Amino acid sequence: MIQIPNTLGIDVYARHFFSYHSVEELQARMAGGGMQPPLLHVGAGSNLLFTKDYEGTILHSEIRYIRLKAEDETHVTLAVGAGTCWDDLVAYCVSHGWQGIENLSLIPGEVGSAAVQNIGAYGVELADVLSSVEGVDLLTGHRHRWSRQECAYGYRDSLFKRPDMKHYALTEVCLRLCKRGTPNLSYRGLADALARSGQPCTLQAVRQAVIDLRRSKLPDPAKLGNAGSFFTNPVVPAAQAEALRQEYPDMPAFPAADGRVKLSGGWLIEQCGWKGRAVGDAAVYEKQALVLVNKGHATGEEIYRLSEEIVRSVDARFGIRLSREVNVF
Repeated sequence: MIQIPNTLGIDVYARHFFSYHSVEELQARMAGGGMQPPLLHVGAGSNLLFTKDYEGTILHSEIRYIRLKAEDETHVTLAVGAGTCWDDLVAYCVSHGWQGIENLSLIPGEVGSAAVQNIGAYGVELADVLSSVEGVDLLTGHRHRWSRQECAYGYRDSLFKRPDMKHYALTEVCLRLCKRGTPNLSYRGLADALARSGQPCTLQAVRQAVIDLRRSKLPDPAKLGNAGSFFTNPVVPAAQAEALRQEYPDMPAFPAADGRVKLSGGWLIEQCGWKGRAVGDAAVYEKQALVLVNKGHATGEEIYRLSEEIVRSVDARFGIRLSREVNVF
């Protein structure tokens, strides 16, 4: 049994674990057999909750590169290996003056997982700059390419999160970034933080402001086990949001797609009295109620039970059922 890396710090093991450094190595291993099903492909383990040991094979990509694929006067297109550390990619792009993902600084995980999850923060989503994705069918070994449109991106959602797509392993992500782009300061908290810093509005200044904001609100997984936001912010019909605003005038609400309204999941959880509460070593982070943490030796099952209690509590008070952002196994 091999320990499965995960940022929640759960002591969990896989019967088989296989890391590969190229598409060809993965295909050769598949052709030769020896990978015991069920197969599960993971990144850095930053968005996973294991409630028990995994009896099949865990796959992990070590495909790491950043290549300039195309360039014109205004844009660059990069091909990035799926095993590349996401924040290393952000730092690289900022250092080259390529605008588009600086608002996604310091998000843990790898590039392939970022494309599956459609990561987002401070007014930006990965789908805003993604042009295509490549992967391998773990059933046949065949390669496949998906355009941005085919990826069916939504709020923390994509084609690759569907049950019938779990047999694909992403191997490369292509991004199209601006060479002379203007930083996105549509998120007021980021604009205010940059203004307070007194720095010119450069890509590096925006990146640093994002890093400072994240460090002020979110725990470092190396010091306190966590998977970032455990729940997504709920998106509800406008009529439901308005009814809640009548009862709770201070409730944060933001415009979303299709005329719907995005609510603050952290605010809902906090109103139910969960912020900072612990059940054994499973706890709700005291600075951000969307984040569940492992204060020491919590099991995956204990963290899952805590999340279930929170879901029931929010549903009972607000009539909203929170969805987990993490993948539970």
